[in-house]
Order: sequence, then C-alpha cells, then structure tokens
Amino acid sequence: MVSANREMVVYCFDNLVAHYNSEEAPPPAFDAGQHPLFVTWKKVVNGSEPRLRGCIGTLEARCLINGFKDYALTSALNDRRFPPIQAKELPFLECSVSILTDFEIANNYLDWEVGRHGIIIEFTDPDRNTRHSATYLPEVAASEGWTKVEALNSLMRKAGYTGTITESLRKRIRLTRYQSTKFAMHYSDYVTYVRANRGSAPSINGARPANY
Repeated sequence: MVSANREMVVYCFDNLVAHYNSEEAPPPAFDAGQHPLFVTWKKVVNGSEPRLRGCIGTLEARCLINGFKDYALTSALNDRRFPPIQAKELPFLECSVSILTDFEIANNYLDWEVGRHGIIIEFTDPDRNTRHSATYLPEVAASEGWTKVEALNSLMRKAGYTGTITESLRKRIRLTRYQSTKFAMHYSDYVTYVRANRGSAPSINGARPANY
C-alpha cells in the first residue's frame, strides 16, 4: 500500500512555488499510483497554532502525480472559504498530504472512531428534498476535540444543510468511514530538503528570501 511521504509534500510545495514563478515544477520523486487524496495548507505565525488556509481533495482515485499537482494549487488558490494564498505567505506555510484508504459503509452514524476514521456523510434535506454530502479527514474531529455527534453536526453544516438537526435525521445519514496516511512539512523543512537535494534554496517571486 502506498503511504503519504515527504516527497509528495515537496512536490506540492514545488508546484505552488512554480505557480508563483510562472514555471514548471521539478519532476516528482515518487511513483505514480491511483488513490483518493487531499492536500491541506495551514499557516503558522509567531508560534501560534496552525490555522487552516485551504484543504481540497478527491474521494475518487486519481493518479497521485497529477492529483497532487492539481490539488496543491486548487487547495491553495481556490478554496472558497479563504482568500488565495499569496507568495509572501509561503515562509509561514505548513503543507500536509493525505492518501485515503479502507473505505467501509458504517452500520450507523456512530459506527466510527474519532482520530482513526475520516467520515463521508450523505443525506437528504427532509424539507427541500435536496441532497447533501461532505467529508472530514480522520484528524479533524480529534484536533477540534469533538464527540462523534459534534463532528457529525458540524459536517452537516459544512455540507450546506441549514435546517434543524434532529436525531431522526442523523439516523437517516449514509455514513462511509475511511482511514488515511498523512505526512506534513513546514516550509522551512522544504527549504532544507531543496538545499540538500538541489544545491540551493528555492527562490520565490513576491516572497521574502528564505533565511533558513
């Protein structure tokens, strides 16, 4: 089984740097494969807790090389919840990649473990007869300190549902659980990697020089 690794995160940083420099990213140092995947960007300022700056991926299997290239940029520049990441923010960024595995239909909406499983929910608005779906990666509920019900309620809102959340509605949810492997790297570690493997630190148009 393919696991998330350092080279995949480096490739995501490479593609974002290449975007700002209007150039092609170096070729990836990992093999192609087909898996669902996510790319997450967070921003760390003055030692504070990392704040989410973008997270987008796919629940369908994608070629890892094309998938990480596409979603590194999509999550950084086109997550509708946030303004696009600017080049000057790069020194403060942390990037993580997730490869999703072990998809299982749950017996009910509580049939999963916080910290172990990501969840996908699908349900119909009983008043408007509209379909809703959304997912949280395995680390989300644990990092927020949520119970299963709190995570589910939050995910229903993320899915766009604005009505009253009732126990009967929760029981009608189709829940799929899954697991993932994850690898995270701060920009300073990316700079160290590039220096060690390519001989010089990355240069970014519009960003302050790296001092690492």
